[in-house]
Amino acid sequence: MALSLEEKKAVVSEVAVIAAEAHSAVAAEYCGLTVEEMTELRAKARDGGVYLRVVKNTLAKRAVEGTDFECMQDGLIGPLVLAFSQEEPGAAARLVKDFSKEHDRLVPRLVAFGGEMLAATDLDRLAKMPTRDQAISLLMAVMKAPSEKLVRTLNEVPGKLVRTVAAIRDQKQSA
Repeated sequence: MALSLEEKKAVVSEVAVIAAEAHSAVAAEYCGLTVEEMTELRAKARDGGVYLRVVKNTLAKRAVEGTDFECMQDGLIGPLVLAFSQEEPGAAARLVKDFSKEHDRLVPRLVAFGGEMLAATDLDRLAKMPTRDQAISLLMAVMKAPSEKLVRTLNEVPGKLVRTVAAIRDQKQSA
């Protein structure tokens, strides 16, 4: 079913707003996926904070104009599903990577992050980026380590004294 001009403008503006706010984008070829598999992919995308949309390439090229994902324009060829990470930079990459493990018909073609086009093989690298909660916990662990070491060092002085006194007591008792 062909879209009217107004519907095309609406699609372009919707995708442009999402692309302007997104952290990263992945375009994947989806030929051969069944309706049930696409529905499953969309459900996982909603749960993971990923905007997933099948858009005509001409409309997608217009939508990403002026955004960080303008670098993807030349690669938008063939039937592609666009996945934009809304909350975390690696969310779309994780979604496509995990789903493509189970369904080999979903093939990542384009990966963009920070205004740069990455190779499709860099999908794993982007997918391994920590989530926000993981990044905060790593930062807290790094910040907490020096104070823990100081406390352990300060605690060692009286501990060593107690062990020395106990060793002298044991030595005198045995003699």
